[in-house]
Amino acid sequence: MIPVAPEWDVERWFGAVPRLADLRGRAVVVLAFQMLCPGCLDYALPQMRRAAALFADDPVSFVGLHTVFERPAEQGPTQLAAFLRADPLPFPVGIDRADGASRAPVTFRRYAMEGTPTLLLIDGLGRLHRQHAGPLEDMALGAEIALLLAASGLLGA
Repeated sequence: MIPVAPEWDVERWFGAVPRLADLRGRAVVVLAFQMLCPGCLDYALPQMRRAAALFADDPVSFVGLHTVFERPAEQGPTQLAAFLRADPLPFPVGIDRADGASRAPVTFRRYAMEGTPTLLLIDGLGRLHRQHAGPLEDMALGAEIALLLAASGLLGA
C-alpha cells in the first residue's frame, strides 16, 4: 500500500502558495534543498529547472522546500529571498517550519528525510510514490515523473 504524503508545514512561501491537498489531480515533484548545500546548488536545483521546463505542458507541479538543518543563521528567510531574487526558480519555494523541537524542521521530520537534496514524488491522489535522497540522473527522474503520471492516470492528459 502506498502511504499518503504528509502535508507540508511551511512558514513562508516565495511564489504561489500550494498546499499539498490543493494539488490533488496533479503529479507533484518536490525538491527539499538548502541554499548552501553544494549538491543542491550544483545538481538538484538545475535539474528541477530542466524537469519543470520539460514537463511544463503536463499536469505536474514542481515545488521547492527549503528545509534547513545546517547553519540556519546563514540560510534564513532574508538570505533565501536574496538567493531567489538573484536566481529565480520557475516554481514556488516554501520554507520548512522550524519548531525548536529538533534541529531538523517539521516537514523534514514528517517525511523522515536523511539530508538534502531529497526528491519527493507524489501522485495525483496525494500518495508518496517515491522519496529519493541524493543525486538522480536526469533520465531516471524523467522516467520517474512519467511513471508518476501513469500511476495517477494523467499520462497524456
